[in-house]
Amino acid sequence: MKSFLKTTLFIIGAALFISACEGQTDSLTNDRLEENPVPDQVTADAGDADFSNYVAIGNSLTAGFMDGALYNLGQQNSIPALLADKLSLAGAPDEFNQPDINSERGYNQSATTQGGPILGRFKLDTQAEAPSPTLDGELPTAFTGDKSALDNFGVPGITVGQLLTSATGGPDDPSNPAFNPYYQRFASAPGSSTILEDAISTQPTFFTLWIGNNDVLGYAISGASNPAILTSNSDFQTRFNGVVNNLMGNTQAKGVVVNIPPFLGLPYFRAVPYNAIELGSTEAQQLDQKFDQQLNPVLDAVAANFPHTQAEIDARKVHYQQGANPILVNDPSLDDLEDEFDQLQSMNVITAQERAALVPYEQSRPLTVVNGKPELVTLPTGSALGQEANPSNQRPETIGVITPLGYQPASVQEPLPCTQAAGDECYLTLTEQQQIEQKRGTFNGYIQSAVNSYGNRLALYNTNAPKGAFADMFGLAPGDSPGITVDGVDLAPDFSPGGVLSLDGIHPNPRGNGILTNEIITVIENEFNANIPKVDVLNLPSVQLCDGNCVSQQSGGS
Repeated sequence: MKSFLKTTLFIIGAALFISACEGQTDSLTNDRLEENPVPDQVTADAGDADFSNYVAIGNSLTAGFMDGALYNLGQQNSIPALLADKLSLAGAPDEFNQPDINSERGYNQSATTQGGPILGRFKLDTQAEAPSPTLDGELPTAFTGDKSALDNFGVPGITVGQLLTSATGGPDDPSNPAFNPYYQRFASAPGSSTILEDAISTQPTFFTLWIGNNDVLGYAISGASNPAILTSNSDFQTRFNGVVNNLMGNTQAKGVVVNIPPFLGLPYFRAVPYNAIELGSTEAQQLDQKFDQQLNPVLDAVAANFPHTQAEIDARKVHYQQGANPILVNDPSLDDLEDEFDQLQSMNVITAQERAALVPYEQSRPLTVVNGKPELVTLPTGSALGQEANPSNQRPETIGVITPLGYQPASVQEPLPCTQAAGDECYLTLTEQQQIEQKRGTFNGYIQSAVNSYGNRLALYNTNAPKGAFADMFGLAPGDSPGITVDGVDLAPDFSPGGVLSLDGIHPNPRGNGILTNEIITVIENEFNANIPKVDVLNLPSVQLCDGNCVSQQSGGS
């Protein structure tokens, strides 16, 4: 079991380097490749567009959020900032004003625990081979610049509806679920103004709008465990149309609208595989024998004595072999076998001691593959694997191997990872994946219709195009392999040293933002007859290394 524990502690780290190429270490810093010099003269033309007042509206992808936080380097390399720099060659102002966060590390909400220190952005700890939050994070503070001069209205974490309600800016109260501190800090009138009103008040001549991801992504990140945060079809359509109609009706601007990308291909859902339990020969044999003696025969007894199909029972059985094995999870969608196990005890099929040992397995099963498609595991789950569910026990009960991931032993006082929704937030079943994709497709249909309604003024950047950047990055095109080649350099679809994603597994890093910016530029050129220079992707920063201030580098850090 010791070798398993050692292995699982580095699952995420292994994913980091799985596709990194030799010789790409220098990409970790703000390297500048001599092979990609800036041309002496650049020709640019706005075509049918007017870039004299470019404004960006959206969520975290617009704000420059990356590595789990909003921080200086991320903002400086946001998609709108990179785009504005190129549009300035075709009539846009030289200065693009963002609500500067003025923090080197930002606030990493996902890594900061209640009562603990404020942690900052993730960096890559090459010693631990994993992302680690940084020390000395900072809570967002009020923006002290000129709010009336802002050009970037990207707010991390918002849905479409939050563009339209003043509640997004306050009050900060549990009774106000729409509140977002990142908008409050730069709202023109916190608690009275709306994000969309503030953007329209600048009277933009051109805009980008990328909103709607969080209306379904938040649900996916939760492991589809909280239906309350999934926007209904009717609400999404009404709200999105309201945003577009307000922009079109209250300005003369043209713009590019971006739809919802195939985010289930992100490392957040792919870095930890469903069969992440790596076992040696001896460990596998011991565990397999344990379950063949203590669990699997009891499950067969359930099938023989109660109205459960053999197929249902077989799906709950646990078998281990040398190599990769499925994660054992608690599945609240399964029938609870508590009563059946009790009745088997009363029938003297099992003893009281055997019955007590079966408590964790009343709703458990190994993750699986259905029709060639694996169930997906969320990135934070990787930190739970390899932990002991009950450290005081003389026989360690390793989470995801012996104790089902998501099960909370009664003897454990502190909540274990992935137990808030009985483990359901740790993974996505195939049915849940299909539900998410169906919802995403429906929302994208509404976005397309809204753009079509203003075809002479709006263009769509379709992130689902079969030959687009997302298809290349995630290997979604037929016969394609994951990754994207930029100027002869292969970049991986992950947060490895040669990757295009930041260390939170969801947001692009600066190079990824550069790739997406170039996609938007292509749309502008095609739809508005413009000529805009492209971003030099390889001249942008990539992953940053821990330099002594990461949590993992401290004594006792993890």
